[in-house]
This record gives sequence, structure tokens and C-alpha cells, in this order.
Amino acid sequence: MTYTGRLQVYRQPTSGGAQADLELAVALLQRTRARTGSESAGTSPLLRLYRPEPTVAFGQRDQRLEGFDDAAEACRRSGFTPLVRRAGGRAAAYHRGSLVVDHIEPDADPIRESQARFTAFGELLRDALQEVGIAARLGAIPGEYCPGAHSVHGISLTDPDRRIKLIGTAQRVIGSGWLFSSSIIVEDGASIRRVLSEAYAALGLAWDPLTAGSASELGVEVTVDQVEEAVLDVYRRHWTLEEIGEPSPIAPSVTAPRG
Repeated sequence: MTYTGRLQVYRQPTSGGAQADLELAVALLQRTRARTGSESAGTSPLLRLYRPEPTVAFGQRDQRLEGFDDAAEACRRSGFTPLVRRAGGRAAAYHRGSLVVDHIEPDADPIRESQARFTAFGELLRDALQEVGIAARLGAIPGEYCPGAHSVHGISLTDPDRRIKLIGTAQRVIGSGWLFSSSIIVEDGASIRRVLSEAYAALGLAWDPLTAGSASELGVEVTVDQVEEAVLDVYRRHWTLEEIGEPSPIAPSVTAPRG
């Protein structure tokens, strides 16, 4: 995977709510379907950053489990909105102490580098966490929630045996482009552990609750704002960033989601 060119940056000022935030990501991906002759219409590569409302994003496999309804209700009791994402994986949680990073690009051959993106963006976001003093590493840790080979975890500065998953990633590909989404858990790790413990118990899935938490529990004083600036600093090493007020609307020729 190569880094090049200009990248629009949309710092979403407030969350529209769990469902609306997810739908906006899909809508921004759908913009890549818009064409005017041989040129893309309003589909410049885009980086979207925002602080989400408390959400538990379940995988489609979770929805098929007998305990899914109980898991969803447990999330609501904890103040988290349960959603089902179209990407794979298991349940993951994020909230206002988190930063969501959506990278959307039009691509005539979006499948070709789909696996390489997991490594490339994992390394990029690992570097951002290291920039704010977190001992971050790329790779899964035993017993983590929503396990994946390209998770990013942090190591405690005071207890090297303690490792916490800090970043989960997901990707969605359609015929005209791709969306790579990452959630970074920065503050308030206790509520993440609590809601995931209840959800995974209802689903009957084994995991280690000690793998969940936040960057601020690793012996580093860090805020979401600091992590956001570090992410942008690392992005500037590879792209020319252009901040925008908000993304252009979806062209009328773009139909409802097909992929």
C-alpha cells in the first residue's frame, strides 16, 4: 500500500448518535459511486474523525447467537446503543472517551490491497499512539475482545505484563472504493470493560476482560484531543491534508447502497 496525494479532513464537531454516525460512514463510502464522465464527482479521499456516543458494535455472527437479544439489552442498561455492523468480527465498544477514524477512498480496484490496509493503517495508528508516549504494538493479545491479527494494543509502563487492546479496525469494500474504520479507546476504560463483560457473557463467548480498557490506564496521561492531534501529525507525514467544514453531499445519481 502506498501513501500519496491530497486528503480532505473532516473533524466532525459532534456525534449525530450511534446509528446516524454509522450511516454517515456508509453514505460517505457510497459517494465513491458518483461519476461524471471519467472523473469522480465529489469523491476526494477523505479522513473523518469524531468522538462517538456510547456504542457496542456487534458482528453479524453475534446477531445469530441465541443470547444476542439479552446482550443488546445489557448494552442498553449500561447506556450503550447496540448496533450490528456489516463488517466481520465480534462485539466491540467505544464511547465519548474514544476517537473514531474513518478513511474513505475511491478505488477502481478496491480488493487488491484490502489485506495490506490492515497492516498499513495498524502501523500508522500505532505510530500515533507512540507519539503521545504510549508503548503501542501491532498484533493480537491472548483473550482479547473482537480478536484480530491487526489489533493495536498498549503495554503498561508500570506493569509490563498488562496489555490492553486500544484499537480495533474494520473495513468495508464496494465496487468503487473502500472504507477503513478504526476506534481508539483513550479514556474511561472501566465502562468499556463493564459493558463488554455483560455482552460477552450473554453471548456465551469466552474472553479475558483484562484485555479491555483505555490508553489512560497504562501509566500515561493522555486525552482524546491529544490522540487526535497525533493521528493528524502522522497522517501529515504521508498525505497533504486539507481541512474542510463538512463533506459535499451525495450526488443525486448515487443510488441506495448495493454493496
